[in-house]
Amino acid sequence: MVERWSRKSSRSKRSRRKRGAVPAVLKRPKMSYSTVFRGAENTLEFRIFYKNADGQIISPFHDIPAYADTENKIYNMVVEVPRWTNAKMEIATAEKMNPIKQDVKKGNLRYVANVYPQRGYPWNYGCIPQTWENPKHVDKNTNEGGDNDPVDVCEIGSRVPARGEVIQVKALGILAMIDEGETDWKVICIDVKDELADKINNLEDVENLKPGYLADTRKWFRTYKVPDGKPENNFAFDGEYKDKAFADQIIAETYQQWQTLVRGEAESKLAIENVSVEGSKAKLSAADAQAVVDAAPAVAAAAAVTDMKASRWFYLEAKN
Repeated sequence: MVERWSRKSSRSKRSRRKRGAVPAVLKRPKMSYSTVFRGAENTLEFRIFYKNADGQIISPFHDIPAYADTENKIYNMVVEVPRWTNAKMEIATAEKMNPIKQDVKKGNLRYVANVYPQRGYPWNYGCIPQTWENPKHVDKNTNEGGDNDPVDVCEIGSRVPARGEVIQVKALGILAMIDEGETDWKVICIDVKDELADKINNLEDVENLKPGYLADTRKWFRTYKVPDGKPENNFAFDGEYKDKAFADQIIAETYQQWQTLVRGEAESKLAIENVSVEGSKAKLSAADAQAVVDAAPAVAAAAAVTDMKASRWFYLEAKN
């Protein structure tokens, strides 16, 4: 068995809080998670399952809390795609225990193109667990339904975490991308342990300390599908970012939507199996959860990446 341990939540040593800084005391106990690899990386069978601190198989979608600190609005983030990588990894929302897997299109593994001058994803990309953008819920701001996934987050800190790591973040703002007629929120956030976490508390701070990052992020989301022959993506609010308060509200709303999902109250074909959510209609025993992992292919050496998209530049203005 191959396992990798994530960073643990910790308490800040600061006795005096700054506006938006890491809270001195987290309201939840310390949590740690390990990852269990199955199959060979860069293949259709590759999966990353999760264990809690007691060694029990859990769902990263349902069993990891959305909030690391509810009062101070500190969230858990599951890192699906580390910065500067190309493989489009995501929580498998339709599979039991929701392992991370690589997205597939027409039978092929998906990679994002390197749209010059960017290489892969320009931030650590992932999601907030226990959130769900319900496709049946028409958002009052965008007039579109959700994209049927957890809320996406772009973490802008300096460290590049391991794929599958669980970190704690605070929201700074949010972008409303409209992807093929669906609302696809993108929360801009920062690791609360980042060296600039005390200084970056909102979008203005991002622009002051990381000038151009927000504009380049919007451009990335607008153009990243163009190399695949698709049109540019659109945005609500004329492409303007909304502030931290708006982002926290969207997270709260999608947390409520997730609650209806996991209780079986919402129409959905997603897998809601879990081991810890009270009121869930699909709570599994530890043995049944472990059986899901045991049925997966044994871990194997990574396969070679054959898709040239991951290694070449795509020039947006290039003419055919």
